[in-house]
Amino acid sequence: MSFWEKLLNAIGNTAGNALSAVVEAIRTVFEGDPETRRKVAFSVAIIALSAKMAKADGIVSEKEVEAFREIFEFPADQAKNVARLYNLARQDVAGYEAYAERLSSLCVTCAANCPVLEDVLDGLFHIAKADGLVHEKELNFLRHIAEIFQMSETRFEQIAARHVFSGGDPYKVLGVSPSDDFLTIRRRYHGLVSEHHPDRLISRGVPKEFHVIANERMAALNAAYAAIEKERRAA
Repeated sequence: MSFWEKLLNAIGNTAGNALSAVVEAIRTVFEGDPETRRKVAFSVAIIALSAKMAKADGIVSEKEVEAFREIFEFPADQAKNVARLYNLARQDVAGYEAYAERLSSLCVTCAANCPVLEDVLDGLFHIAKADGLVHEKELNFLRHIAEIFQMSETRFEQIAARHVFSGGDPYKVLGVSPSDDFLTIRRRYHGLVSEHHPDRLISRGVPKEFHVIANERMAALNAAYAAIEKERRAA
């Protein structure tokens, strides 16, 4: 029996309190296996937050579900179990805060603005914009998640700029100011490229499916730097 099956058997079929039931099931079903418990907690948290993210604007589109599948890979024979858990989380009336807190607690060794949690937030933005627009309710949802992750407002705005303001303010994407000299901006850009390179995800233990997010992030950073470089040369 897979850990998905064990977990769902412990939850039952009640959707109304699915998320709280999942938290309790993770704690009890895998009590003697801390490594599996951590893996399951992380995976389920991503599933639950993705489901909640997709519903934040009141509509779950097929494009948002497809976007979820792009960043969360699972064995083909477990598709029904994952879908069931996703649907339970989507039907639940509340509880996403508990999952955000669980994710945050898994990163106790990280300093502020944990890169793993930033990866998760990028994944949620990926889903939010899948239907072509990040709605205000979705943005508020993401902002609250960032607060639970203890992410600074500046960092959140920088992440949001990569997704919401595509083609907008390249300085915000890089987290620099128009008053900064180009050398400072270039150093910042190279630092971000090094920090967010897809190979870094592997070293952080981030699942390979999140590399889609890393590639999007790199494209946004490159486009922002190119725009600033072109502007400065024209001046």
